[in-house]
Amino acid sequence: MTKATPGRDEMQMIAAILAGDTHLFHDLIRPYEHSVYMMTLSCLKNEADAEDAAQEAFLKAFRHLASFRGEAKFGTWLVSIALNEARTRLRREGTVRMESIDQTPEESGRVSPAILRDWREIPSEALERQEIRHLLQQAIESLPDLYREVFLLRDVKELSIAETAEALTISIATVKVRLHRARVMLQKRLAPQLEHHNPKKRWFQWS
Repeated sequence: MTKATPGRDEMQMIAAILAGDTHLFHDLIRPYEHSVYMMTLSCLKNEADAEDAAQEAFLKAFRHLASFRGEAKFGTWLVSIALNEARTRLRREGTVRMESIDQTPEESGRVSPAILRDWREIPSEALERQEIRHLLQQAIESLPDLYREVFLLRDVKELSIAETAEALTISIATVKVRLHRARVMLQKRLAPQLEHHNPKKRWFQWS
């Protein structure tokens, strides 16, 4: 017997939920609860507001579940709903900062983005140090919203370029531009601090 893939399992669960087994909805969304919350928090920067937005996103996903056709991954669709909810709340509060996305990579010069070497594989003994975790968190939070969203989805949650574009409803080219800038900004902020922490370690590599 062919082993069911996670995608097939999700589509089966969705079919069952739409057929009346609504108690399965929590099992369906459980793997994505943290990702959804982290994305709303990245936009709203307030834990209570982020929790409210995440809950509203789950409710909207439930109400509109019949519209999910499986053309994208369920998790990508869910994150997209969460981001839209968070952005709607920001617009309602009049706090959205409009930033130009018209520049091309060429306009930003010939500087290649420096990637944090083994970004997800820094030795556990280093990650266990509160100082390092705090530096990373602060650096990511300092990114403008447009770039932080792309960086979190692509480099932290490890979505593909195409999935990131789909979740954010932007083009693949725009994802690449924003990711490039996010990495450059992180390098500029983190490099001096990380090198001070351990001057012998090469924290960044060029790509």
